[in-house]
Amino acid sequence: RESQVELREHIDSLATGETWGGGSPPSPGGPRVLDPLPPFPFSPELCRINEDQKVALDLDPYVKKLLNARRRVVLVNNILQNAQERLRRLNHSVAKETVRRKALLEAAGGYPQGLPGK
Repeated sequence: RESQVELREHIDSLATGETWGGGSPPSPGGPRVLDPLPPFPFSPELCRINEDQKVALDLDPYVKKLLNARRRVVLVNNILQNAQERLRRLNHSVAKETVRRKALLEAAGGYPQGLPGK
Protein backbone atom coordinates (compact mmCIF):
# COMPACT_ATOMS: atom_id res chain seq x y z
CA ARG A 1 0.00 0.00 0.00
CA GLU A 2 2.80 2.42 0.88
CA SER A 3 4.61 1.63 -2.35
CA GLN A 4 1.43 2.43 -4.28
CA VAL A 5 1.19 5.78 -2.53
CA GLU A 6 4.85 6.48 -3.31
CA LEU A 7 4.34 5.55 -6.94
CA ARG A 8 1.27 7.76 -7.20
CA GLU A 9 3.15 10.71 -5.65
CA HIS A 10 6.04 10.17 -8.06
CA ILE A 11 3.69 10.09 -11.04
CA ASP A 12 1.97 13.25 -9.79
CA SER A 13 5.33 14.95 -9.37
CA LEU A 14 6.27 14.02 -12.95
CA ALA A 15 2.99 15.40 -14.26
CA THR A 16 3.43 18.69 -12.38
CA GLY A 17 7.05 19.15 -13.43
CA GLU A 18 8.75 18.48 -10.12
CA THR A 19 11.55 16.02 -9.40
CA TRP A 20 12.43 14.16 -6.27
CA GLY A 21 15.37 15.57 -4.30
CA GLY A 22 18.33 13.22 -4.63
CA GLY A 23 16.84 11.53 -7.70
CA SER A 24 14.86 8.87 -5.84
CA PRO A 25 11.59 8.83 -3.91
CA PRO A 26 11.79 9.22 -0.15
CA SER A 27 11.49 6.27 2.17
CA PRO A 28 7.96 5.51 3.48
CA GLY A 29 8.53 7.39 6.74
CA GLY A 30 10.87 10.06 5.39
CA PRO A 31 9.97 13.62 4.38
CA ARG A 32 9.03 14.42 0.83
CA VAL A 33 11.56 16.83 -0.69
CA LEU A 34 10.77 18.22 -4.15
CA ASP A 35 12.93 20.38 -6.39
CA PRO A 36 10.71 22.51 -8.62
CA LEU A 37 11.55 22.60 -12.32
CA PRO A 38 10.84 25.46 -14.70
CA PRO A 39 7.09 25.86 -15.24
CA PHE A 40 6.47 23.49 -18.17
CA PRO A 41 3.15 21.66 -18.60
CA PHE A 42 5.02 18.32 -18.46
CA SER A 43 8.41 17.30 -17.19
CA PRO A 44 11.17 16.63 -19.73
CA GLU A 45 11.15 12.98 -18.69
CA LEU A 46 7.46 12.67 -19.57
CA CYS A 47 8.04 14.47 -22.87
CA ARG A 48 10.88 12.06 -23.72
CA ILE A 49 8.73 9.04 -22.85
CA ASN A 50 5.89 10.46 -24.91
CA GLU A 51 8.17 10.97 -27.92
CA ASP A 52 9.59 7.44 -27.58
CA GLN A 53 6.12 5.91 -27.50
CA LYS A 54 4.58 7.85 -30.36
CA VAL A 55 3.23 5.24 -32.74
CA ALA A 56 0.73 6.13 -35.39
CA LEU A 57 -2.05 3.62 -34.86
CA ASP A 58 -4.50 3.20 -37.67
CA LEU A 59 -7.67 2.18 -35.86
CA ASP A 60 -9.90 2.08 -38.93
CA PRO A 61 -9.46 -1.67 -39.59
CA TYR A 62 -10.28 -2.44 -35.96
CA VAL A 63 -13.33 -0.19 -36.02
CA LYS A 64 -14.53 -1.88 -39.22
CA LYS A 65 -14.05 -5.31 -37.65
CA LEU A 66 -15.99 -4.27 -34.56
CA LEU A 67 -18.81 -2.80 -36.63
CA ASN A 68 -18.94 -5.93 -38.77
CA ALA A 69 -19.04 -8.14 -35.67
CA ARG A 70 -21.78 -5.95 -34.18
CA ARG A 71 -23.81 -6.21 -37.40
CA ARG A 72 -23.52 -10.00 -37.36
CA VAL A 73 -24.53 -10.19 -33.69
CA VAL A 74 -27.57 -8.00 -34.36
CA LEU A 75 -28.49 -10.18 -37.34
CA VAL A 76 -28.27 -13.39 -35.31
CA ASN A 77 -30.25 -11.74 -32.50
CA ASN A 78 -33.03 -10.82 -34.93
CA ILE A 79 -33.09 -14.36 -36.32
CA LEU A 80 -33.37 -15.80 -32.80
CA GLN A 81 -36.14 -13.37 -31.86
CA ASN A 82 -38.11 -14.27 -34.98
CA ALA A 83 -37.67 -17.98 -34.30
CA GLN A 84 -38.80 -17.54 -30.69
CA GLU A 85 -41.86 -15.60 -31.80
CA ARG A 86 -42.79 -18.27 -34.36
CA LEU A 87 -42.29 -20.98 -31.75
CA ARG A 88 -44.48 -19.07 -29.28
CA ARG A 89 -47.26 -18.73 -31.88
CA LEU A 90 -46.99 -22.42 -32.81
CA ASN A 91 -47.17 -23.43 -29.15
CA HIS A 92 -50.23 -21.21 -28.69
CA SER A 93 -51.89 -22.75 -31.77
CA VAL A 94 -51.17 -26.30 -30.56
CA ALA A 95 -52.62 -25.53 -27.13
CA LYS A 96 -55.70 -23.97 -28.74
CA GLU A 97 -56.19 -26.97 -31.03
CA THR A 98 -55.78 -29.37 -28.10
CA VAL A 99 -58.50 -27.57 -26.16
CA ARG A 100 -60.78 -27.56 -29.22
CA ARG A 101 -60.32 -31.31 -29.83
CA LYS A 102 -60.89 -32.14 -26.16
CA ALA A 103 -64.09 -30.14 -26.26
CA LEU A 104 -65.21 -31.99 -29.42
CA LEU A 105 -64.48 -35.38 -27.85
CA GLU A 106 -66.31 -34.53 -24.66
CA ALA A 107 -69.29 -33.20 -26.63
CA ALA A 108 -69.38 -36.41 -28.68
CA GLY A 109 -69.84 -38.47 -25.57
CA GLY A 110 -66.35 -39.35 -24.51
CA TYR A 111 -63.24 -40.75 -26.04
CA PRO A 112 -63.44 -43.07 -29.06
CA GLN A 113 -63.42 -46.79 -28.40
CA GLY A 114 -60.02 -48.30 -27.90
CA LEU A 115 -58.45 -45.13 -26.45
CA PRO A 116 -58.14 -44.82 -22.69
CA GLY A 117 -59.86 -41.82 -21.13
CA LYS A 118 -57.73 -39.15 -19.55
